[in-house]
Amino acid sequence: MTKEIVFQKLWDIYTTQNPSTRKIHDLFTNVGEEVLNDHIAFRTFNDPRINIEVLSRPFITAGYVEKGQYEFKEKKLFARHYEHQSDPRAPRVFISELKLEGFSSFLQSAIKTAIDKIPEEKLQSDTLIYSGNLWGKPSHEIYNQLRRESEYAAWLYVYGFCANHFTVSVNGLKKFNSVEKVNSFLKENGFQINDSGGEIKGTPAELLEQSSIKSEMIMVDFEEGSFEIPGCYYEFARRYPDGDGQLYSGFIAKSADKIFESTDFYRKKQ
Repeated sequence: MTKEIVFQKLWDIYTTQNPSTRKIHDLFTNVGEEVLNDHIAFRTFNDPRINIEVLSRPFITAGYVEKGQYEFKEKKLFARHYEHQSDPRAPRVFISELKLEGFSSFLQSAIKTAIDKIPEEKLQSDTLIYSGNLWGKPSHEIYNQLRRESEYAAWLYVYGFCANHFTVSVNGLKKFNSVEKVNSFLKENGFQINDSGGEIKGTPAELLEQSSIKSEMIMVDFEEGSFEIPGCYYEFARRYPDGDGQLYSGFIAKSADKIFESTDFYRKKQ
């Protein structure tokens, strides 16, 4: 399976499930902008059956190589990012995993029970990356218990394997050539910006500026009925040249930490 097929499948699922992402894409293209993907991000657990090594397989097969590692101590996450060896326009791939051993026995048991339900043939398939929830209809009670410990775990328990977000390359835009202009444009069109850590994460001195919308609320069918919970979001990134004149290609952990909170509508209520 080519990377183009994988990315198109991921994009189709992402925009169908989260209509606001398609609206944002169209807002830019309707004013003549070309929307390039800076990176696509995925969430998983550090269970060896579905960890980063497993989710990265189809990308490595398609020519990607690992370029960076990141630790998020507060959220108990580890991440790697990958870049294509020969296609500079191919989006970066960012995969994070939750360190299960750092959480309660309840969380570990709930996640293990879910993973145990994944068919073996799916665990070996390159389609795993966009297969969604493979353990059946989630429990709203379990979801709420999980999010008290980790919003990341709760989100992943509901949605499973999919793109958590796509990212518009601000460097590829002409009219909206700064993160400030992008944010203003989005707010003018009714979108909420994730303001955790400020609306713009990072600085030109750090060679990377990022922002994101807050995820839209999606109606999800749980065992107990239908409830509205946060879905996916859209991110925006502007990269700056380093001392050698090359655009910085990595990520800033402290900025990414705040971007993760685009799906966390509960933090301020606890």
